[in-house]
Amino acid sequence: MPPQRLSRPVIACLLLTVILFGVAPCLSVAQPSEETPENFKIAFIGDQGMGPDARAVLRLIRSEGAHAVIHAGDFDYDDDPAAWEAQIEDVLGPEFPYFACIGNHDREAWRGPGGYQDRLQRRLARLRIPCDGDLGVKSSFKYKGVFIVLVSPGVMGSDHDAYIRERLASDASPWSICVWHKNMRPMQVGGKSDETGWGVYEEARKGGALIITGHEHSYSRTHLLSDIQNQTVAGRSDTLVIAQGRTFVVVSGLGGRSIRRQRRTGDEWARIYTRDQGASYGALFGVFNVNGVENRANFYFKDIDGKVVDRFVVISDVK
Repeated sequence: MPPQRLSRPVIACLLLTVILFGVAPCLSVAQPSEETPENFKIAFIGDQGMGPDARAVLRLIRSEGAHAVIHAGDFDYDDDPAAWEAQIEDVLGPEFPYFACIGNHDREAWRGPGGYQDRLQRRLARLRIPCDGDLGVKSSFKYKGVFIVLVSPGVMGSDHDAYIRERLASDASPWSICVWHKNMRPMQVGGKSDETGWGVYEEARKGGALIITGHEHSYSRTHLLSDIQNQTVAGRSDTLVIAQGRTFVVVSGLGGRSIRRQRRTGDEWARIYTRDQGASYGALFGVFNVNGVENRANFYFKDIDGKVVDRFVVISDVK
């Protein structure tokens, strides 16, 4: 069945809210819950930029057959939402499920009609995806059975840890993904400082959610962690069994803008891919409900040169 168009009263309400408050609220409408399709693939990127490298990553996402993109902030770096959206649509199309949270380089053009948030909200509305909260700042929604929490600690708003705790407690999906842009210094391998607080990491861990960030322009993945603030490793296998209290952290910041050098290391890291390792741009792909096994997901990071840098399996034991 094709998606239904929004009614004129709903459109008018959304536009009035944007005009009065500069905020594009999530569209909250009833929708039957969905199961995750077999071999459902999501691409995770951050720190995109404009131009041939960013377009190459989008073409990679298309060629890998991804069904959706989750973008962990920093879009075009030029405060040009129209150009950024056009770049995405030129490669993936106007109806492609593309979700994002705000990055520090997106603040000036985030709010208001025609801003990044407005364009992301309109895409959600076209896809008839209901959500909660302030989209890309403190928001959550379920897409194809996967629960997605998009927040912005260190960039915009406050109490993101409490929001994560409340939203994860409200949902019983086997797969929850928390996405934000900035980092704490030990949770990246470059030169970034402490910018988010540990609360968001720890609340996501307690809820058994995957954690995907950007900001540092490289790729890195931790081992399974039972305490993120203290980097306590719970297992070193490339089959990670997540549960309430155990998860892992990924920085996927090679969306096309630049590639940075490694500045840090640590026993918590399972894979590191920076300029020091000859990194190229690319995306992390997660394949959920692998061959009908609901609680299994296969992940891999692939760059635009065709190199698979990281490959791991995640089993969800989230109750």
